[in-house]
This record gives sequence, structure tokens and C-alpha cells, in this order.
Amino acid sequence: MQEYPQTLIGRTTAEVREAVTAAGLPAYRGSQVGEWLYRRTLPGEGGGFGADFAAMTDLPQTARAELAARFGAPVLIPGEQRTDRRDETVKILARLADGGHPIECVLLPDERRVSVCLSTQAGCPMACAFCATGTQGLTRNLSAAEIVAQFLLLQSRSARRISHVVLMGMGEPLLNYENTLKAIRILSAECGIAMRHITLSTVGIVPQMDRLAQENLQITLAVSLHAPTDELRRRLVPVAKTYPLDRLMDTCRRYAAHTHRRLTFEYVLLREVNDRPEEARELAALLRGVPAAVNLIPYNPTAVAEPFQRPGPERIAAFRKILEQAGLTVTQRKERGRQIAAACGQLVTEATRRTPKKTLPVLAGVA
Repeated sequence: MQEYPQTLIGRTTAEVREAVTAAGLPAYRGSQVGEWLYRRTLPGEGGGFGADFAAMTDLPQTARAELAARFGAPVLIPGEQRTDRRDETVKILARLADGGHPIECVLLPDERRVSVCLSTQAGCPMACAFCATGTQGLTRNLSAAEIVAQFLLLQSRSARRISHVVLMGMGEPLLNYENTLKAIRILSAECGIAMRHITLSTVGIVPQMDRLAQENLQITLAVSLHAPTDELRRRLVPVAKTYPLDRLMDTCRRYAAHTHRRLTFEYVLLREVNDRPEEARELAALLRGVPAAVNLIPYNPTAVAEPFQRPGPERIAAFRKILEQAGLTVTQRKERGRQIAAACGQLVTEATRRTPKKTLPVLAGVA
């Protein structure tokens, strides 16, 4: 069983109170600590990241020392930070404190809001053909603390409050179900991110999608589709061999009916692979009757994934027009962070790339 560092990050305020009480302090001190951990993070000043007990100035010095001794173990160790000066996207390499495994997370500010892209696994077992992260294989799941700590780290590097969270970084969130769900609840209830501003992206782990529907969370579920036929999808997204399109689409319909939430279908456009008019028409037919929006993502080249090509603007526009004429809502992913390898499908860490892969067999038990 994986053991994680002793930390208060990744616990609800109620759980923080319990831990603080067990340490011999009054329960109200736990409420103060929870406030410092999650709600008094100072934008741009690093406050709150890493449970800096010394900064909790409304606690007695002896209490701060006791808490630091018990719960001061680091969760993440920040490493290299890269900034794309064209759009101010920031990518941070961090290492997990228990063994130094690297992960990446991304800060995505624009004129209207500040979004962050968080990882849920170190590496990824899904091996999607166009994605650099999948070439690493899986090292391990992240704890709720490690997921939330990425948020706190990125908030400490942002001059503005984070308003939106996307769980689209390294890993398949639904293969780390319990930790991902706990992190989502902490990000909402403790850090103040509205559920409707949280997006979880999945390649389509059908049993866990059904389970997620029963949680009655008002998050946005984004399904990485990328192909309108089973034959093509099996080439691009190997999990399609386990969960074919008819089963996946039935699950999507159940999810929408139960949650009353529209799904987003992500579609990476690969030149002369899945971007032809016939694929657009097949995609429109596949999504007929599903409350859906399609997010088109022109392929972001990587040095390690299969050598696909990015379609030109004319092909993208023609594909989009067919979908819109069929009555679908279509958006195109805003280009962010390509110059620092922070865009969709580009997250990869050199150290992990050289380790042996653990890929699709981790699906055992969820089929």
C-alpha cells in the first residue's frame, strides 16, 4: 500500500480539526489552520503552499512548532518553471516528495480568468497514440494531497485568484477515482472553485463514468473521443478495445440523463487520419441525440509520440462547418503553451520517459 507524507494538505477542514485535536490543540485551531491552508493562500506570494506553519501568525508559536513537527513533510518539491511569454502560460515540473517521481502542472491565465491544469497520476497508462504522456507509462497514482498541492503551488505563482480547474494533465483521472474525487471536493469546498468550473477529462473508463454520475457533482465531464468509428479509435486510443463506442455512448447518454449536464467531447484533429469530411459526418451521426459540445484540438506535435501532422486552417474550418451544420455546438481549443510543451498531449518528463512502461493492464478490475 502506498504511504504518503504526513501533511494536512488534502484533508477537509473537518479532518484538519480532527488531526489538530489529536495533536492536543483546541478544535478551533484546526479551523484556523484550514483557513491558512486553503483560503489564505496569497496570490503571487507563495502563501499557503507547502503548509507553511510559520506563516500562521494567529496561532501561538508553540502550536506552530508542534504542527510543523507533526505535519510539515513536503508534498511536492517544485522544480523547473517555464513560461511562454506569448501568452503567459506557466509549466512547473514538480517532484513527489516520497520518491522524487516527476509530474507537471500548468497555469493558464488569460484576460477573463485563471485556469490550471492538474495531473492525477505520475505518467499515464493509456498509451494514446498522439500523446507524449502515454509514452511514459504509469509510475503511480497521486494522492488527493498531491493533486491539491499542485493547485496551491500554481496559486502561489499567480498574481490573480485561480477560477477554473481542469483535470487534464498527466494520467487518467478515473483510474485514480477516490483520490481524484476527494481532491475535487476539497478544491470546491475548501479552495472556493465552483463545481461548474471544474472539468474532468477521461478517455472513457465506462464503469467509473457510471459511478461518477451517481456522485451528483455539477462538474463538466470531457470525453476524449478522437474518432467516430471503433476501427480508427482502437488505433488512436487503445482503451477502445475494452470499451467500444456503442458501450461508451450508452454510458454518455446515461450520464447526461442522470446529471442533467452536457458532456464535452474532445477531438484531436490529425491530418488525413481523422479530419476528413467523412469522419466529420460520422462524428455528427455518432453524437446525434446526446447533449454534447465538441472541442476540436488541432494536434500539438511532440518529439516522442507517433509522428502525426497538424491539419491546416482550411481543413479544420471544413470539419467544423460540417459539425455545426448538423446542429452541434463546436469550440476550438485555444492555443496555449505550445512553445514550452505545455499544450494538450505535450506533457512529458525526461526522467519518467526512460522507465519501463505500465500501460493498459491496470484496467483489470474496472472492466
